[in-house]
Amino acid sequence: MLAIIAPGQGSQTPGMLTSWIQDSDAKDLLTQWSDAIDLDLIHLGTSADETEIKETENAQPLIVAAGLLSARALGADGRYGCVAGHSVGEITAAAIAGVFSPLDAMKLVRRRGIEMAKAASITPAGMAAVLGGDREIVLRAITDLGLVAANDNGGGQIVAAGDLDALAQLAPEGARVRPLAVAGAFHTSYMQPAVEPMRELAATMQVNDAAVALISNKDGGVVSTGREVLDRIVNQIANPVRWDLCMQSLLAQGVTGVVELAPAGTLVGLIKRATPSIAQFALKSAADLESAGEFIAQHGGK
Repeated sequence: MLAIIAPGQGSQTPGMLTSWIQDSDAKDLLTQWSDAIDLDLIHLGTSADETEIKETENAQPLIVAAGLLSARALGADGRYGCVAGHSVGEITAAAIAGVFSPLDAMKLVRRRGIEMAKAASITPAGMAAVLGGDREIVLRAITDLGLVAANDNGGGQIVAAGDLDALAQLAPEGARVRPLAVAGAFHTSYMQPAVEPMRELAATMQVNDAAVALISNKDGGVVSTGREVLDRIVNQIANPVRWDLCMQSLLAQGVTGVVELAPAGTLVGLIKRATPSIAQFALKSAADLESAGEFIAQHGGK
C-alpha cells in the first residue's frame, strides 16, 4: 500500500515553489490562494529569503501550499490508501484526504500561523532537538526540567519545548541537544491562547469524512470522521506530536511505500531510521515527478 505524507514547519527552503509554478494552472491556483488569505505565496515561495520564510505566519501557509501543489502535480488519486502529516502537515494530509477543500486548508493554516505567532510572543520559550541517547533517559531529563516532549519523532529524535533557561540546561547522557530556530514552544501549553480562535474558525468550516485512512498526530490512530479530524488538528497546536506512533501505524496499515510531499526530506529521513522496511520517496521538486510515478507504480493501490 502507498501512503502520502506531508512535512511540518522547519522543512521550508528558499525558492521551494519555483519548479511547481512553472505550470501555469498551478501558478494561477497559487495566486487565488494568495488573494484569499492576503499573503503573497508566490513571493514567499520564489524570491523570499530564509529569514522571511522562517517566520511562523509565513512558513506554515507556504509549507501547506507546497504540499497541495505537489500532490496536485503527482496525480496519485486512487493509488494511495493512507495519509499522514507532521504538525502543520496534518492540514495538508486532511485536505488531500478530502476532509476539506484546498482553499479552506489555506485559510485554516493562515489563521494557524498568525495565532501561533501571537501565542509565541506572550512568553519567551523555545524548542530543542534531542538526538540519540536512551529514550527513557532522554524523556526523564526533559520532564525533570519541567519541559515537554513536544515532538516524539522516533528514530532517536525527540524535540523538547518550554522555558529557555531550562532548555539551556538540557543535557541527557549520551544525547546531543540542538536548539531550534523557532518562535516559541509549539505543541505545548504555551500555545493554548491560539486554540480558541482556531476552534471558532473550525466551527464554521464544511467538512467531509476522510476518503482514505488518515493517521493522527495525537496517538497514531486512524481517524475518519471529518469533524474529529478537524478537532484533532486544532487541539494538536497545544499538544505533542507523536510521529513515532504515526510511523508504527503506517506499518500496521500495511504500507509498503511512502511519498513525502514537498518540501520533502525530513519525514523520509525519520522513516528510514525508524521503519526501514517502508520504502521512501522524497518529492522535492517538479523534476522528481517522473521518478515518483515509477515509485507509485510499485506501491500504489489501496
